[in-house]
Amino acid sequence: MHAARLNRREFVEGAAGTLGAAAVMGSAEAGASTASAHGSDPALKGRVRQSLCVWNFAPLTAEDLAREAVALGLKSLELLGPEHFPMLARHGLTCAIFGRHGFSKGFAHREEHAECTAACLQAIDEAAAFGAPNIITFSGFSRGIGREAGVRHMIDGLKGLAAHAEKRGVTVCLEMLNSRVDVPMKGHPDYFCDDIDLSVDIVKAVSSERVKVLFDLYHVQIMHGDVSRRIRQHAPWIGHVHTAGNPGRCDLDAPDQELNYPALMKVLVEVGYRGFVGQEFIPRAGDKAGNRKAIGTAVRLCDV
Repeated sequence: MHAARLNRREFVEGAAGTLGAAAVMGSAEAGASTASAHGSDPALKGRVRQSLCVWNFAPLTAEDLAREAVALGLKSLELLGPEHFPMLARHGLTCAIFGRHGFSKGFAHREEHAECTAACLQAIDEAAAFGAPNIITFSGFSRGIGREAGVRHMIDGLKGLAAHAEKRGVTVCLEMLNSRVDVPMKGHPDYFCDDIDLSVDIVKAVSSERVKVLFDLYHVQIMHGDVSRRIRQHAPWIGHVHTAGNPGRCDLDAPDQELNYPALMKVLVEVGYRGFVGQEFIPRAGDKAGNRKAIGTAVRLCDV
């Protein structure tokens, strides 16, 4: 579990330097494959602005995914650090969301505020300089802290970011994660903000237009269900959205899929959501060709 958590944290923090080297080696192959797979695709409707996360589509590299995004008509990759921003700029892409600290630490514990605040302030400045709209932050794990104390710490910590985020025009997104699934990269037992309603209450208490929640449809389904109603209920406080199929954090069109993604995307459109929807599912194929196919399928499924 620890190793898996570290892997995603490295992507979130932008510490995946090896992606850059792999991208150079695989760029020619990626370009040819992407053109072949998507050259005849019709243009997207564009009512849902989609983005590709990076960590979950391995062995596709960041460069592979940039080419994939361009071929599909997308405008963003996400969860990769500023060292990749020049590459994104070459492809005409932005970074919808990224961060500088992992989810094992966060604002639920006051003793972690200084480290997380410094990381988030740095990320806010980097996002503003590049034109990225959002950064991601976390609560960290409970580790025995009471709910009342943890909530108070969360509000105080996020308030410490609000003024700078407002000044720089960047939105800080608190991610809610599920604590039920005890499988690496698919669930996070003991995560403090494992409740979307509580997470929204926290950002409401911060009372800043630049502090919102990351509404991950997969995690909300596992912890609550009733996803469409919660989108409508919390729409003003949603700063970013992530996808994945449930069960298994897999392809959005899997035969055992219990989330209706076209319907959920229509709800997002209905409530006026204008942010990015990041594709963060883990394809069951697990190879470059299969992952490309899964990405194309998911993008078309969400293009309502």
